[in-house]
Amino acid sequence: MSSSNAASGQWPERVGIKALEIVFPSQFVEQTELEAFDGVSAGKYTVGLGQQRMGFCSDREDINSLCLTVVRNLLDRHAVPLEQIGRLEVGTETIVDKSKSVKSVLMQLFEPAGVTDLEGIDTTNACYGGTAALLNAINWIESSSWDGRLALVVCGDIAVYAQGSARPTGGAGAVAMLVGPNAPLCFDRGLRASYMKHAYDFYKPDLSSEYPVVDGKLSIQCYLSALDACYQLYRKKFAQRHPDVVAPVTLDTFDAFIFHSPYGKLVQKSLARIGLNDFVLTPAEQRAKLFPGQAEQFASVRLEDTYFDRDVEKAFMTQYAAVFEAKTKRSLHLASQVGNMYTPSVYSCLVSLLIGSDVDELLGKRVGVFSYGSGLASSMYSISITTDREQLTEFKRHLNYVQPLLERRTKVAPAEFTELMAVREKNNHAAPYEPTGSVEVLFPGTYYLKTVDSMHRRTYERVPPEQPSS
Repeated sequence: MSSSNAASGQWPERVGIKALEIVFPSQFVEQTELEAFDGVSAGKYTVGLGQQRMGFCSDREDINSLCLTVVRNLLDRHAVPLEQIGRLEVGTETIVDKSKSVKSVLMQLFEPAGVTDLEGIDTTNACYGGTAALLNAINWIESSSWDGRLALVVCGDIAVYAQGSARPTGGAGAVAMLVGPNAPLCFDRGLRASYMKHAYDFYKPDLSSEYPVVDGKLSIQCYLSALDACYQLYRKKFAQRHPDVVAPVTLDTFDAFIFHSPYGKLVQKSLARIGLNDFVLTPAEQRAKLFPGQAEQFASVRLEDTYFDRDVEKAFMTQYAAVFEAKTKRSLHLASQVGNMYTPSVYSCLVSLLIGSDVDELLGKRVGVFSYGSGLASSMYSISITTDREQLTEFKRHLNYVQPLLERRTKVAPAEFTELMAVREKNNHAAPYEPTGSVEVLFPGTYYLKTVDSMHRRTYERVPPEQPSS
């Protein structure tokens, strides 16, 4: 749609994601080796958490370099003219400066074209900031402020924990999304449900440290209660928007369902949790037919009593095991290989779903999305995938680099990983500072931190990108 059409007050059609780019660290540690190194029982991280490998950054990468890399890669891969970008917003909880935004650092990429008219700054609330930035971009395009240009949304974080039981749930990465009309991944208008509440489940009060304070049990309870609230509100909004549809929203409404993924096992429990919601919201007289195994056993169950009820959890995880395999498991590929990326987490699941599915499996399908950030903020919405085969094929073609890049990573022994984490911890806010991490191990095209001067000003350089084969 042109800017003149935008000014005329018409709704832009099929607003959503037009292009998608992901970056992750070039180094990883095997979770099986980390189990042995940490002296925990075999399977605690791999089976218990559902994680296989964990990507990590040395002191050569920070939130600015991650976001510089993912934005530059998207712009180059899709040959997007800089003049066509009218909004740029970053969602992150990895803070290197209490005043200067990551977005302002990204403006370096637009200087050569003289582009300075770019709305948006940084949005922060734990793992939810990327979703807030994305919804802001959708809102901008559907508003009177829209001038016909595209929006660019960036989600990036480096998730690191102090040595101990939480460290295996770390990770890092960044996702960039080009948002505009006539998109192959269209956001279903009017079908957003949010749940916001004050909680100290995970937070970072020590501004000198990258490490969070975590109440593990409360964090799980907050996540699951937010999932319940968002799903039930989504059901209500769907019914209001589609009064002609008699049947209520259930898991059957969605062809796929993706979740914010702190670790894979929680996502599997969450998919079953939606099934539990379907059970609780089904009239008692219909339960025996739809839930023959649970109708009598859990007849009086209340959601708020089941956050840590192993019997309920096991029963519904068993009943929905096949649904998890069909609708959610493939979306966890990157999460299991890289770890928790924080704000990009749920969007890494979207990438995994897309690269793990054939075009025919995706055409015309509806994807449910649940995004969660501690503290807490959460939303559920749905995406309708285009029925245009050519458009979707081209969209997926641009993601063909993801799996080969995963396979090019360098494995690091747990002892060396621990040493590199100690360097990050010691020098997190050091100035002046010269990073010592290897540049040679970084992927081609990666921006990296060259130096921090005595005034805390950061300078970045870029590993030369690979030249396309002739």
